[in-house]
Amino acid sequence: MNETAADPVRHVNAQPLQEWLVCNGLGGYASGTISGVPTRRYHGYLIAALPNPAGRVMMLNSLAVQLKLRDRRVDVGWVPPNMSNGAALDLVEFELQLGLPVSRYRGFGVLLEKRVVVSHAHNTVMVQWRLLEGGPTRLEVRPSLQFRGHDDLVSAQVPDAYPLTAFGARIELAAPTPLPAVKLHLDGSRTSFVIEPLSVPDLGYAIEESRGYASRGNLYSPGRFRADLQAGGSAALFASTEPWDTLLTMSPPEMLSAEVERRRRLLDAAVPAARSGAAAELVLAADQFVIRPAGRKEDHVRARAAGDEAWTVIAGYHWFTDWGRDTMISLEGLTLCTGRHAEAGSILRMFAHHVRDGLVPNMFPEGANEGLYHTADATLWFFHAIDRYLRVTGDRRTLIALLPLLRDIIDHHMRGTRFGIHVDPHDGLLSQGAQGYQLTWMDAKAGDWVVTPRRGKAVEINALWYNALRLCSDWLARTNDRDGAEDLRRVADRTHDSFNRRFWNERTGCLYDVIDGEHGDDPSIRPNQLFAISLPHAVLDHTRWAPVLETCERELLTPAGLRSLSPGSPDFKPTYRGDLLTRDAAYHQGTVWSWLIGPYVDALMRVRRDPAAARRALDGLIAHLGQNCIGYVSEVFDAQPPYTPGGCVAQAWGVAELLRCLVNLGS
Repeated sequence: MNETAADPVRHVNAQPLQEWLVCNGLGGYASGTISGVPTRRYHGYLIAALPNPAGRVMMLNSLAVQLKLRDRRVDVGWVPPNMSNGAALDLVEFELQLGLPVSRYRGFGVLLEKRVVVSHAHNTVMVQWRLLEGGPTRLEVRPSLQFRGHDDLVSAQVPDAYPLTAFGARIELAAPTPLPAVKLHLDGSRTSFVIEPLSVPDLGYAIEESRGYASRGNLYSPGRFRADLQAGGSAALFASTEPWDTLLTMSPPEMLSAEVERRRRLLDAAVPAARSGAAAELVLAADQFVIRPAGRKEDHVRARAAGDEAWTVIAGYHWFTDWGRDTMISLEGLTLCTGRHAEAGSILRMFAHHVRDGLVPNMFPEGANEGLYHTADATLWFFHAIDRYLRVTGDRRTLIALLPLLRDIIDHHMRGTRFGIHVDPHDGLLSQGAQGYQLTWMDAKAGDWVVTPRRGKAVEINALWYNALRLCSDWLARTNDRDGAEDLRRVADRTHDSFNRRFWNERTGCLYDVIDGEHGDDPSIRPNQLFAISLPHAVLDHTRWAPVLETCERELLTPAGLRSLSPGSPDFKPTYRGDLLTRDAAYHQGTVWSWLIGPYVDALMRVRRDPAAARRALDGLIAHLGQNCIGYVSEVFDAQPPYTPGGCVAQAWGVAELLRCLVNLGS
C-alpha cells in the first residue's frame, strides 16, 4: 500500500461549459457541463452500456434540482426554462476528488454539495446532495429523459409519456423494446415521488449545433422526487438499469466508499512515479478507458472458459468504441504504467482472437460483435504492444501462445492481404492502399472523399513493419527457432537498407511522408517520420535523426502536441471546427494531435538525452487537464494559438502517452 500519497484533487475556477466525465468500466458513462447546461447529445447522468445490438443508450438525461426554502423555491444548477423559478444558488466551487466531480452551491443562507458517483461494472449512477450549512430545507429533484442510442440525434421523437410504475420514492420507467426499464430511487429523509408529467420542449444543444448536427429536441419528465434535508444531512438519487435487488444492495455511503476505495487501490497499483501529481490524475483517467465490453457476450464466454477475462480499450469519449490502433498505442500507458498487467494480457489475447487474414480489427462498431479490418497499421502496433507487455511482465506463456499467429501475420503481409497491403518484392518495403479506403491513422473520410489516402509506402507503416520484423525475429530466437529468426532478420535488413535509401528527401532534409504513391513521392512534412526514430527498433540511420527531429520541432511542435501537417503546405488548415465535412478536411491537415507528444518525447530523448526539455514539452498538456473535460486529455487542438481543443474531450491515447512520458521521465 502507498501510505503517504494524498488523494489527488483538482480544483478549478469553474467555467460553466467545461465538462466532466465518469465511466463505469463497461463503456457506459455519466457526463455533463459544470453548470449543468447540456451542450452535447452525450450529456446525461446514465448512459448505459447494454448487450449488443443495443450498445450504449441514453437512459437519464438531466436532473432539475430545487430547494424549497421558507419563503421561496430556488434552483440548484441549471434548470430547464419551463421549470425554473428565476432565483438560483451560485456555483462557488467545482473539483475532482479522486476523479469524481463535486460541486458546491451557496446562497439564501445555505451551502449545498453535489457529488456524482458511477458504480463500477454496473449501469448505475448515484447523485448525492449534502446540506453543509443552513437549513432545514426541502430538496426536489425532477428527472428528464429521452430513451435513445447515445449517438442518435437529439431531435429523435419523444413520446407523450413512458409507462411508469411507482413504489413510493421508487419509480420504474419502461423503455421501448428491447431496452430495459430505468429504475429511479431517492434515498433520504421523508422521501416521496409526485407524479406530475411535464415536457421539456425545444431544448438546445450548442455544441451539436456548432458541429453541424440537429441541435434541438424534447425531453419527458414523469414527476418530482422530494426529501427533507437537515444541516449535515444528505439525500441521494440512484438511476439504474440493473435489477432492483442489485440497485438496493448498497446504501449511498457504501457506494461512495466502495468507489473511493477502488480508486485508491488503482493508485496503489500504479508504478511509483504515477502515484502523485498530474500522473496520479492520469492513472484515474486511464481507468475510464479500460473496460469489459458489455455488449460482446462471445468474448466473455471465450475468455472465461480459459480462466481469463475479456478486456478492451475505449478509444475516446463520447463517441468512439474500441479501435485496434488506439488500443495498441495506448496499452503501455493505460495498463502497464498503472500496474494493470492482467488486463493488458487479456486485451492482447482478445484482439489476437479477432485477427483475420493477418489483420487486427481496425474497430468494433457500436452494437456489433464483429470488427472492421480496414487498417494497415493496427496490426503492426500489435507487435509493439506485445513487446511493451513482455518487457514488463516476462509472460513467456502468452508469447509462446501468440508466436504462431504473429508469424502468420508476417506471412500474410509478405504474400499480400486485404486492401492492397503487401511487401513490394522489388525493395522489401510495405505498401498499402485500396480505392475508397483510408488505412493509416490519418483516416478521415467524408462520404466518398478520402481526405488523406496516403496510398503507397507510408513512412510510419514501414517504420512499424521494420520494428515488427525485428521484434518477431528476437522472439523466435528466444524460443529456439533460429532458422525462423534468421529469415526475418534478413527481411528486416533489406527493409532497413531500402528505407534509408528511398525515404530520405535531400531537398527538405527529412523524410518523405509516402513514396511510390498515386502521385509519386509525397514530400509533405508530417509527424509520421518521427516513428522512424522513436520506435524501439529505429529504422532510420542514426546520422539522420537530428535533422528529422529539428524539422519536426520547427514545423510541427506546439504546446498541445504536434501538428499533423506543416503550416508551409498549401493543404494546411489552421483550425478544426465547423460541420463534419469542414472538420474532416482539417482533421489531419494541420490539426494538432495530443498523442503525438509521446513519439516526439521518445525521439527527443534518443537524439539529445535531455530530460528537462522533454519534461517542458509536456507542460501544455498538463495545464490542459484543468481546461476542457477536467482531468482528461482532448483528442485534437487547433493548429494555431490559442490551440483550442476539439474532437473527443477524453481520448485514450492522449491520456496514455502523456502518462507514459511522465512515468518514463520520473514524473
